[in-house]
Amino acid sequence: MPLRGVALTCEKSQRLHGPSHRGIVNNLAKPGEGLSQRVARGGVWVFALRITQRAFGLIRLIILARVLAPHDFGLMGIALLTMATLDTFSQTGFQTALIQKKDNADAYLDAAWTVLVLRGLLLFAILFFIAPYAAIFFRASQAEPIIQVIGLSVLLQAFTNIGVIYFQKELEFNKQFVYQLSGTLADFIVAVSAVLVLRSVWALVFGLVAGNAARFIASYLIHPYRPHFSSDLGKAKELFRFGKWILGSSILIFLITQGDDIFVGKLLGATMLGFYQMAYIISNMPATEITHVISQVTFPAYSKLQDSLPKLREAYLKVLQLTAFLSFPIAGLIFVLAPDFTKIFLGEKWMPMVPAIQVLALWGFIRSIGATTGSVFQGIGKPGIATKLQFVQLILLAMLIYPLSIRWGILGTSLAVVVSALITNLISSYMVVKVTRCEIWNFSRMIVLPLINVAIMISPIFILKTYWVNSAGILEFFLFIVLGILIYFGLTCLLERSLNYRIRSIIKESLASL
Repeated sequence: MPLRGVALTCEKSQRLHGPSHRGIVNNLAKPGEGLSQRVARGGVWVFALRITQRAFGLIRLIILARVLAPHDFGLMGIALLTMATLDTFSQTGFQTALIQKKDNADAYLDAAWTVLVLRGLLLFAILFFIAPYAAIFFRASQAEPIIQVIGLSVLLQAFTNIGVIYFQKELEFNKQFVYQLSGTLADFIVAVSAVLVLRSVWALVFGLVAGNAARFIASYLIHPYRPHFSSDLGKAKELFRFGKWILGSSILIFLITQGDDIFVGKLLGATMLGFYQMAYIISNMPATEITHVISQVTFPAYSKLQDSLPKLREAYLKVLQLTAFLSFPIAGLIFVLAPDFTKIFLGEKWMPMVPAIQVLALWGFIRSIGATTGSVFQGIGKPGIATKLQFVQLILLAMLIYPLSIRWGILGTSLAVVVSALITNLISSYMVVKVTRCEIWNFSRMIVLPLINVAIMISPIFILKTYWVNSAGILEFFLFIVLGILIYFGLTCLLERSLNYRIRSIIKESLASL
């Protein structure tokens, strides 16, 4: 997890910036002095990281999906759900609290790290002993040893250098790039090599553990801070006063985003879970990755602007506009090209998940906007708003998921997710308008205009696919993407002139800050 920043006392400065690591740190580009420069530069680094990670992730996904069966992905999904359940229900929220703090955070690091290590040891032990019962719950005995082995990832994450929190706190995402990419490369190399030899689910397991091991090592190579065990748990309690909302929010987000996975795995079985999780990855990866890149940078920036409402409002509207402009067309292309992508790159065995991909692509629209609001609530020190809204979404999902899934399988599960998210995000948007005192029209036009462009963009592609291209190959697939991009940007240029959309000025402003 990323996080960072802070002016240090003489003694702490020596620990954080000791001479033995100065060469490594100085080899990384330094952020600019102004906040806008640092946000823009941070955004470039985060975007570069996510693009690189997703490029490797997509290649890895295609290779593994070609070799492994949906059932294998379902077994890994069961193991990850078991680990994620324990991890989520024991979240401390310390890292978010450290980022949000206005004042110096270095005095809290050792206390936070101590608690995280103790938590990791406990989770590892629990995972090992509950693995048989989790396997019985999901009726998948093969998942038991997988759950026990991936517990090593929990240990590695617990002992990771807590100094890496400063990467996000101080917008030093150039260092975050190196830290995270080390894990991505290790996961890719190990998983792809293992699947060619083992041709089993264990390729996924070994890749996961290797990625966490690489990040653990990199955390101590890149950042010179050296955590120590501390008995000053008073500081941990102070952090938890903010972190308790993050704990509540994390639990609700987990139940909202992975409760459906648990439901599918229990009710429909490991194979259907494999289909459903693959549909989720494909439908949400591109659109929401853009949002997460932006929100990862904006959260610490909003924290620094929390005392200036006009500046916060202006910054949020620009973020909203840029998010919608980038994520909407991607979600639209996923919706219209999902059958072609699945057949060409994954194979016929994955075709039953196509309707779920298309429905979840609609969730990509909704989620990209909803994700921009959470960083505002956290940045101004009111994470309780997001937590309460997530609780509402969870109630709606719980009401819808069973009847829809019984009737339509994973397609029904997808519909339950989309409907509950749509209602909640409408409320969330209203709340962020109220908090920032933004005019409804200024907020709405940032969403409505690109949405209209996307509807126009996908129409000719759908017509071509229906009436002229019966079975698209790789060439036709990429030509459809190019056609969609050209239509979308052409319509955007018209908006620039006729409706004062000003997206080009925002992009130029961001680039100029570099």
